[in-house]
Amino acid sequence: MLTHNQLKSTSKQPDLDWSQVRETINMLTLAVAQIETTMKDGEQSVSELTESFTYIASELQQLTMAGEELRSSSSDHGNSIKTIENSAEIIRSRISSAIMAFQFYDRLTQRLDHVKRDLRWLSDLISNPSTLYNPLAWHRLQEDIMSNYTMEEERLMFQHIMSGISVEDALEVYKHSFKSEDPTPDNTGDEIELF
Repeated sequence: MLTHNQLKSTSKQPDLDWSQVRETINMLTLAVAQIETTMKDGEQSVSELTESFTYIASELQQLTMAGEELRSSSSDHGNSIKTIENSAEIIRSRISSAIMAFQFYDRLTQRLDHVKRDLRWLSDLISNPSTLYNPLAWHRLQEDIMSNYTMEEERLMFQHIMSGISVEDALEVYKHSFKSEDPTPDNTGDEIELF
């Protein structure tokens, strides 16, 4: 049996119940979901950066103290050297974590750029009387938006929002898609470069 959402008229399959208002709401819901996802990712990355750099500062202080101890002491320097080596390895590891967290900013820029572009296209469509009430124009807009996404999570979110699910449900699908992936390989096809 078809659910209520499956019975709704869409730009792809319009009927007498088709409404540009519902299409507009779906598109704006997509924009809200993308922004909320970006903000949540941002909070996590900023937290990781803060923690990493705080720890790095602490380890650098340990290195400084060990160096001072080496200079002022005439005793065996084995413990101080070991402390310096351990701290240096921990700092290297933390810097690697911080660099990975910085990659968030590239995704943030991409997502917000897509939201801006999509809202501009939507505005153009709504402001034109020849396209405002035309289901084919709405369908073309949605196809153009979908084809320009570079990140798999954006495509998934788009498909789910366009099917009529809520922002909350779309975010659950988004979270679930990342929990089920192996975190080591990058399966999105996205290439992220720093600076």
